[in-house]
Amino acid sequence: MSNIGTAGDPHRHRSGDEFRTPLKKARHIGSGKTGTGHFWWQRVTAVALALLVAWLIGLLVSLVGADLDTVRTTIARPWNAIPMAALVIAMFWHAKLGVQVVIEDYVHTRWAEIALQLLNLFACFAGALACLFALGHVAMVVAAGTP
Repeated sequence: MSNIGTAGDPHRHRSGDEFRTPLKKARHIGSGKTGTGHFWWQRVTAVALALLVAWLIGLLVSLVGADLDTVRTTIARPWNAIPMAALVIAMFWHAKLGVQVVIEDYVHTRWAEIALQLLNLFACFAGALACLFALGHVAMVVAAGTP
């Protein structure tokens, strides 16, 4: 039985500290354990956007030459309003994740990074909220039958 890498105790399991640099051990800084989730959500929203943008282009092409009432009625239909809402949510979520990575990589002053991350969060949330409100407004106006 070999005890290589177990510091003489064959029953001791490796804790992972052996793989950290001395500076990391001294600062107790390790993985934040959030990178994989961020990576996957970026990819999931990208795939959703690819599908939804293709749908949107098809919808817009079908509306070429249509009058305003036809466009409003078409957008207000549930089978169009729901994918449009999904597009808005995926788009702003994807944008928030992308800008977050840029800020983390290129802003090295802590207070500026925090301020920009908060601005990114609030701007994306406000943009998504405004788009969803406008979409809801169009759907409600058409449902009520008033211009």
